[in-house]
Amino acid sequence: MVTISEKKVNFKSNLRINFNGGDLTSDSGMLLFKEFDNQIGFSQEIKNALEFDDDVNHRLHENVDVVLQRIYQNTAGYHADDDADDLRSDSLFQIILEKGILASQPTISRLNSCVNKENMKQLQQANFNLLDRIYEIEAPEEIIFDLDSTNCETYGKQYGSDYNHHYKANGYHPLLMFDGVTGDLIKAELRSGNVYTSRGAVRFIGPVFKKYSKKFKEIPLLLRADSGFATPGIYQMAEEHNVSYAIRLKANAGLYNLAESLLEKLNQGSEISEKQVIYGEFNYQAGSWDKSRRVIVKIEKPAGQLVYNHTFILNCRRLFQ
Repeated sequence: MVTISEKKVNFKSNLRINFNGGDLTSDSGMLLFKEFDNQIGFSQEIKNALEFDDDVNHRLHENVDVVLQRIYQNTAGYHADDDADDLRSDSLFQIILEKGILASQPTISRLNSCVNKENMKQLQQANFNLLDRIYEIEAPEEIIFDLDSTNCETYGKQYGSDYNHHYKANGYHPLLMFDGVTGDLIKAELRSGNVYTSRGAVRFIGPVFKKYSKKFKEIPLLLRADSGFATPGIYQMAEEHNVSYAIRLKANAGLYNLAESLLEKLNQGSEISEKQVIYGEFNYQAGSWDKSRRVIVKIEKPAGQLVYNHTFILNCRRLFQ
């Protein structure tokens, strides 16, 4: 008895999905990803972008096909290269990747060894092209650039891996930029594990701001970042490209002094048993800044406590032409 109607997918017309039993897979959700891939031209964009400096011409699997296999494996949760050996004869992955047999772990390892910086640039451009395609389908009302860094743990002696005191772990410390509205990854860059949060951030964000400020002249663009990115170069880059920003500042004596006048207002008419919150703003110029800038401050005191918590946000609005 069929309780759910049979479905077909567009990327392969003779493939049917039903609930009649037979061959089963725990990765059927990958068919949806393949459908999405087919609709936006994801795999084709990767194939068009990548050119490997590799003269090996007697292989069963082209490098670009191995890249796509890795992408699909990671999407399905198979992150280790060794997982490829278990998936070589998996019928679902064979259908999705249109291969009679998948690449093995040694083949993936050979791919890893021949990837260079130019290939990274090619993949970044492919990502930009895909984002442009999505924006053409549905134009954004605003774009929020979420700038952050994270820890990518390592367990060997990989080049560039180092101990990071903030994360208390060995690994890399990559830079990441996401679209805060859609969650899409805009850009990523791998860095050594021991570099400071903002290292290379100005160079990282510059091309993105230049591209987006030209492409989206009539919609709000906003940079959002934590205090690790509170550096003058980032403010100036955002201002140069007319990008608004909201960046948390690390508290210091000067900021506390400028916020002092708000404390009296905060305590007026409030009981100690009540949570107390007040907002304000002022202009502030640190010693390394070229000019004063607007700072938003939030002061709060939890109910029953005597300690005040300050949050300082450097805020600059975009000036539309």
